[in-house]
Amino acid sequence: MTENVAKSRSARITGRIFFYIVVVILLFFVLFPMFWMFLASFKTNADILNMSKLFNFTPTMKNFENVFVNYDFAKPIINSLIVSLVSTVLSLILGLPAAYSIAREKQHLFSGIILMIRIVPAVSFLVPWYILFTNLHLSGTYLSLIICHLIVSLPLIVWIMIPYYETLPQELEQSAYIDGASRFGTFIRIMLPLSTPGILTSGILAFIFSWNNFMFALVLCSNDTTTLPIAIYQFISYSNVDWGGIMCASVVITLPIIIISFFLQRYIITGLTAGAVKG
Repeated sequence: MTENVAKSRSARITGRIFFYIVVVILLFFVLFPMFWMFLASFKTNADILNMSKLFNFTPTMKNFENVFVNYDFAKPIINSLIVSLVSTVLSLILGLPAAYSIAREKQHLFSGIILMIRIVPAVSFLVPWYILFTNLHLSGTYLSLIICHLIVSLPLIVWIMIPYYETLPQELEQSAYIDGASRFGTFIRIMLPLSTPGILTSGILAFIFSWNNFMFALVLCSNDTTTLPIAIYQFISYSNVDWGGIMCASVVITLPIIIISFFLQRYIITGLTAGAVKG
């Protein structure tokens, strides 16, 4: 009996050690590129290209000074914030009631249409959008970028929130109806507070999409509405690549997303796993 217990304990310890080894290996491949990018933002171009100075180098703030002074990176940051926040808020305003209606009324045809829009590659919309916005004299404006992001972010929010609303008990709504609440009042006062994790999850993912989007801005933005991904192009010329500037700009782009995800990771996990278990 004692021998079996010892073998079982040894097997558990071996399995746990193997698990942690796999986790460490995966974390290395995930985190090391970001760590290298952070270090490279404090290096000169010569140090970046010299692998012998991966850790042994003299830090410099010249890249950050170059990014925010010479390239005026503050303007693209403001542009990205405007486009990302407005498109995310509008997607939530439109997507949350749509997801609630689909979940409660079993509108499978409507949900299928939304899924088809989500599946279609976004690049297929670029030419029609460009022609449309050009004819409407909206090309190069915030509105054109917001609409493009809205069309892609909205299906994402709807499909994240549908299973979340399906897990919420309908008895809560029925109790509110008995107390005299309207359908809209029940949604605002009961359903929305209960679905906060799902709202945060879908909102964060939609914001990340808008923040990192390159394709739409490449075609539709102007000098006044240049977003962060397009601004990185400024560090690439015909005969030279400012690697230090690119690494510094990449840190500026990714740092806000990392901070948001770190502090709201509990809600993200809860929102993504909603609907996985019912009953």
